Amino acid sequence: MSVTCDFCGRPAGSDEPPLTWTSSVERGRLLRFCDECSRTHLRSLEAKLATEWW
Repeated sequence: MSVTCDFCGRPAGSDEPPLTWTSSVERGRLLRFCDECSRTHLRSLEAKLATEWW
């Protein structure tokens, strides 16, 4: 199963996300974000805001 960005849906192209992707655990669920979404929403990630606030 290919990994996809949980924000924009961009596929990673493999079973493991690239090292440039970030991950977060929200409500016990592992979420992965591509490098573009990670850069765009960096402040929200650092503040640990839930994705619905982005």
